[in-house]
This record gives sequence, C-alpha cells and structure tokens, in this order.
Amino acid sequence: MSIDHRTTWDIYASAWKAATTDDKAVALRTSVAPDAIYRDPLTEARGHAALLAAMLAFHQGVPGGHFVTTQFQAHHDRSIAHWTMHDAHNALIGNGTSYGEYGPDGRLVAMTGFYALPT
Repeated sequence: MSIDHRTTWDIYASAWKAATTDDKAVALRTSVAPDAIYRDPLTEARGHAALLAAMLAFHQGVPGGHFVTTQFQAHHDRSIAHWTMHDAHNALIGNGTSYGEYGPDGRLVAMTGFYALPT
C-alpha cells in the first residue's frame, strides 16, 4: 500500500489555516494520530486537544495566520517541509522548516517545527 504523505501533510497544514475549531478538529482527525506530539521552539503539545489549543492560541496572536508549504520531501515515513507563514492579508511574516514522522496508517505521529524566534 502506498501512502501519500504529501496529502497527509497538506491536510495537517490546512488545520492551521482553518477558520473554525470544528474544521481544525476534522483536519486533525484525518491527518494526525490521536497521541501525536507537536513541538516548536515555543510549544509542545501531545494529542489532538493540546494541538488544537496551540492552533487556537496561534490564531489569537496571528489572526488569519497560515502556512504555505514551499517544498516537501518524504521517504521512509519521514518528511521535511519548508514553509512560509502569512498573515490574514497573505503578507509574508516568517518562514521555517518542519519535520514529520508518520505511523503505519499514514497519519502523522510527530511534527517538529523549526523557525527563528522574534527578537
């Protein structure tokens, strides 16, 4: 069975952009294992509820903020995604790289984001 990690990644990334909590939750259930762990320089979240809370906090700080994957590579159930972060008006406000690990069902089990912290 061939698993399309890019599609999984795109669904996961869409959760960060989704306007409603329900839409975020649906995208997470589809693309992320229930006990997955998310890490970035400011956050660590385990499971859907904690990740959803992190996404909602992100949107409080960056209303309309979202990510655009600019490059994606995957092999052996691992991926690297380079991305840009945009505000609600689609202005570029940052960039970074994320590393993903995928479980046997193709959903993400770990996501780690790397980006420069604001000074």
